[in-house]
Amino acid sequence: MTEIVSQSTAARHELIAFRVGDQEFCVDIMQVREIRGWTQATPLPRAPNYIKGVINLRGAVLPVVDLGARLGLAVTEVTARHVIMVVNQGSRTLGLLVEAVSDIINMTEDMIQPTPDVACDTVKTFVKGLFSIDGRMISLISLERVLPEVEAEAA
Repeated sequence: MTEIVSQSTAARHELIAFRVGDQEFCVDIMQVREIRGWTQATPLPRAPNYIKGVINLRGAVLPVVDLGARLGLAVTEVTARHVIMVVNQGSRTLGLLVEAVSDIINMTEDMIQPTPDVACDTVKTFVKGLFSIDGRMISLISLERVLPEVEAEAA
């Protein structure tokens, strides 16, 4: 676990960091319900390329989003090492296909830097901000943008 100590009085957040390809991202740990090993997903006809399909999670149908493909990176070639992070996105639950979960990070709001202006609009849509820790640059993902309401209904 990586602990960052700040002298600030800003609110502290716990984030869970994970890898997608060569990049590291994180989300608020309170949005993560569980982390499961890869389970083969049942494809959905005419679904966007970033929807791997659906899995049965204790009787509930759970859509699985290939986060790499959704962020505009390469479509993930799934191996047994990949995991599904089950996350709450508002009133919905979905699975995010990621390479590996790497860390739990404690940080404060003042440590987050805004997404640079040179980033494309797609990046700005998904990335709320960036921060550096132990020489690593980590992007904070906005889960609300991963599967918008209209697309959620289609999935």
